[in-house]
Amino acid sequence: MGTRQERADAARNREAILAAATALFDREGVESVSMQDIAAAAGVGKGTVFRRFGDRTALVHAVLEPRVAALRESVEGGPPPLGPGGDPHDALVAYVDALFAFVWRNRPMIRALEHRGPDAYYANDASQFWIEELDRRLAAAGVTDDTEYLAHAVFTALRSDVIDYLVTARGMTRDRVLAGIQELARGSRSSR
Repeated sequence: MGTRQERADAARNREAILAAATALFDREGVESVSMQDIAAAAGVGKGTVFRRFGDRTALVHAVLEPRVAALRESVEGGPPPLGPGGDPHDALVAYVDALFAFVWRNRPMIRALEHRGPDAYYANDASQFWIEELDRRLAAAGVTDDTEYLAHAVFTALRSDVIDYLVTARGMTRDRVLAGIQELARGSRSSR
């Protein structure tokens, strides 16, 4: 019975930490939130946060995980044009729109992960899925012969640091940045 109670407490602590981290990261950004801030908001000790997640990077991954899963589920099994089926050009546009919306909403967290290592942005499992799906959709739309390169180029344009730079330093609007990424994805062969 004691073990069961500990597991229930641990599960409650995990959920409280994730809820607190999600709210704080979304409201204040990753860099301005300390592990102590998260612990206080969750009503647990700072040591509990570190024991459950290890470090801020693991906590950011844990917060993003359900959001990544929801987008992937929509891509793999949702209705067209984002889900399977439908016009390949519409599917490509819907996919790029969805990726952009995901990055836009999660910019502070994604940005915190982008520079962890030389290939951090591209080498994680989620990014590999997004790039492969982008490659597949580019091929289906007949945009270019070199879909692998274009998929990586478009995915690079979707980096949160690139988007933040264009909006913040260059004064571009969100819509202008999205339109440019869509134009890049549609390539020179597209009639749309």
